[in-house]
Amino acid sequence: MPIPADAPILTSAAMRAAEAACAAAGTSLSELMERAGAAVTDCAWRMAAGAPILILCGPGNNGGDGYVAARLLRERGAAVRVAALAPPATDLARAAREAWAGEVEPIDDHLSPAPVIVDALFGVGLTRPLAGDLARCLRGLADKRILAVDVPSGVDADGHRDWEPPLPAHVTLALGVLKPAHVLLPAARNCGDVLLAPIGIVADRAMRSLPRLAARSPNAGSHKFNRGMMLVRAGPMAGAAGLAAAAGLRAGAGYVVLSGGDDAPFSAIIAERGANYAQRLGDKRLGAAVIGPGYPASEALDRDVAAAIDAGKPLVLDAAAIDAALPRLGRVTAILTPHEGEFARAFPDLAGSKIERARAAAERTGAVVIYKGADTVIAAPDGRVVAAWPGSPWLATAGTGDVLAGACGAMLAGGGDAFDAAVAAVGWHIAAARRIGPGLVADDLIRD
Repeated sequence: MPIPADAPILTSAAMRAAEAACAAAGTSLSELMERAGAAVTDCAWRMAAGAPILILCGPGNNGGDGYVAARLLRERGAAVRVAALAPPATDLARAAREAWAGEVEPIDDHLSPAPVIVDALFGVGLTRPLAGDLARCLRGLADKRILAVDVPSGVDADGHRDWEPPLPAHVTLALGVLKPAHVLLPAARNCGDVLLAPIGIVADRAMRSLPRLAARSPNAGSHKFNRGMMLVRAGPMAGAAGLAAAAGLRAGAGYVVLSGGDDAPFSAIIAERGANYAQRLGDKRLGAAVIGPGYPASEALDRDVAAAIDAGKPLVLDAAAIDAALPRLGRVTAILTPHEGEFARAFPDLAGSKIERARAAAERTGAVVIYKGADTVIAAPDGRVVAAWPGSPWLATAGTGDVLAGACGAMLAGGGDAFDAAVAAVGWHIAAARRIGPGLVADDLIRD
């Protein structure tokens, strides 16, 4: 199931601040807990379909949500049990525990499982991985249907650390907003299907999941140049540039020039041997240039990147072209499309979660950064972020990055904000891959 579209994402600290702001505006934290517990109740009720439910409660407010859900499920007539790791340690959790009239079992090796287990042990505040007897006990329950409250226990909610939870979830119910763990690997794999429960949190939307994107369509006043003229500079491996050029046409550019390529996948692409590169860069109709696909590091690449920057045209920079451009970025509008290895080479000093590293790279360079991967992150210099998990695993094949670069060029050539162009290109790329499905190769994306 896809992640909820266009949903805000907050770190643990930002979530605590949003909860405090909600309380200051008149909604008490106990009311938020009641809403969270009601959402857990609805989800567990549907998952169980009449089967018994076991709720595991921790000592904090995540456990409090579990106690509320247990009370509400019993009121509905569900066969529900509660097991606790420790007594409640917060006022809110204690009040929720007192409102639960049933027995509370210990979590130990003698705990009897149930077909559906609600993991309300630890939420976003966990500071260390689960280990020892608790982890062993939880692993013994992992063959049941698991509903995680907010995040699976043992996951770093902010995506900094690669902790492996002992109880991966089949369904994770995000409370109020998404968290970085829901959209970043490896944590996202352990969240299963992520559902979002709106509980009244008003969140900053600077960081969000991939929105649902409408296809860009020409109108009655469109012609090939105002739809976007795009230039792709070919290197020694001209097939990669040809993929980028063809993707530009498929993604909506009205006029595409392949400079330095003898051949092109489509006859509608203007393929030139390369002598006109400088002249093409000077064309006032040119909306964007793409450099890097199939173009390894060389003096020729350095010259071509420098010429494009000097021309002042919006750029899409892929692979080795990113390194060639780094010293001069900030002078032009640019989208960078590194994969993991290219990102590490260009920004070896950046640390933190993938979101934090992408954001830092965008701020440093003044460019929009598409940090590619199964959990692609798009970051703007002004701090905006879109996380595009899940993509399509079939995109893990040669040439698909060249296609994405071409789609970025098309979206950028059409005018408007570079970050919006990058988000639209990633959305187009993923949607095309999902339509094609198993067996996809890069050429399929340009022929779809």
